[in-house]
Amino acid sequence: MPGWAEQDPRDWWRAASLAVRKALQISGLSGDSIAAVGFSGQMHGAVLLDEHDEVIRPALIWCDQRTEAQSKELERSIGLDRLIQLTCNPPLTNFTLTKLLWVREHEPKNWQRVHKVMLPKDYVRLRLTGESAIDVADASGTLMLDVTHRTWSGEVLNKTGIDIKLLPKLFESQDICGKLSESGAKATGLRAGIPVVAGAGDQAAGAVGMGITRAGVVSATIGTSGVVFAATDRPSLDPKGRLHTFCHAIPGRWHVMGVTQAAGLSLRWFRDRFGAGSDDGRDPYERLAAEAATVPPGSEGAFWAPYLMGERTPHLDPLARAAFVGLSASHTRAHMIRAILEGVTYSLRDTFTIFDEIHVPVERIRLGGGGARSPLWQQIQADAYAHEVEILKAEEGAAYGAAILAGVGSGSWKSVDEACDATVRVAKKVGPGKVGAATMQRGYQTYRRIYPALHSIFEENPSSSAH
Repeated sequence: MPGWAEQDPRDWWRAASLAVRKALQISGLSGDSIAAVGFSGQMHGAVLLDEHDEVIRPALIWCDQRTEAQSKELERSIGLDRLIQLTCNPPLTNFTLTKLLWVREHEPKNWQRVHKVMLPKDYVRLRLTGESAIDVADASGTLMLDVTHRTWSGEVLNKTGIDIKLLPKLFESQDICGKLSESGAKATGLRAGIPVVAGAGDQAAGAVGMGITRAGVVSATIGTSGVVFAATDRPSLDPKGRLHTFCHAIPGRWHVMGVTQAAGLSLRWFRDRFGAGSDDGRDPYERLAAEAATVPPGSEGAFWAPYLMGERTPHLDPLARAAFVGLSASHTRAHMIRAILEGVTYSLRDTFTIFDEIHVPVERIRLGGGGARSPLWQQIQADAYAHEVEILKAEEGAAYGAAILAGVGSGSWKSVDEACDATVRVAKKVGPGKVGAATMQRGYQTYRRIYPALHSIFEENPSSSAH
């Protein structure tokens, strides 16, 4: 169905087991030399288990958009303002609670079998340790957590009829929440009994891996989705609900982040549908970037609105749809590719605009994900943000952050701040170009006018949003 996105959690467990063994093999380390295990994974997914911890149905994952009716009902029954007070976030189709309500309404027989509800990485931990646990950072993305007080929200659970017994025990990200079981050791090649920490969802763990632990340092990460992330010392609320306010992976800290649903996904969509050019042995994305680099900043008036999967920040619109805008007979494939890179970046720039509105400081910007590997995309981001950007030595932010959290939990460092100061290193800096930055600033003002025009079209023709 359009807008549906599901995965089998058992595939994650098989992949994790294979990946751990392969990592040990490539590194030349023995399983006995590993001191602790950290966790990270995709956020918001709904993993439903029966009384024997067997998977009941495929997990509805983060980008699933089927729950608009449930989101609207939450807004009606609890109230938008009250939900933001309770959870620091509005009811969106991405959040786990809406997925639980959808299953309860549409698959009552499956719901009757539900004994445990988990997020994706926590299912892998269950298989590794036998323990049901979750960190407050990942739990923030369920719409069931009192983010301010870092505990499950009794009011939300009571008003939605979700039994707290279904939910895992809450921990801070660096807390040890279990030990590797014999079966987990057999599956991975690690040593039974080593401590396992709670970890964090991909965004909070990625922020730790990039050193985004103190106010003023902000990350812009382009993976399948795109995220702009800032650490704060208090829950910083956007009264319009355009940003997510979650607990950070650091005790006593929070973060705000804006999300673009189809960031790297936009480029992958183009590659899958229209190819990556002639195969010359290079990575397909390198070939696409080289093609885009033949076009000047601004794509000579071509724009990409990256709403392939609806949009979160700033529009909160699951029915938004993507579009190329401004094409003429003179535009080429290369223009379209560069327009995608620029359109995704403009979408991330929307979050920086909201940061300005709610006074979240931006002193340093660090890039992560696939968008940090491409020199062209690095420059496009520096130009669009009109700010110097930093690229780090360690590329895999979330995995690196999970390892840092494991190190803190097992006593290698006293705090996450100390660990990040010791391990996170900047590899290079890219400043905005005079011409490129001026062009991108003008382009951004045009880009901001595209969504209202698209929205008016789909609002008048709702059937077109189903394809």
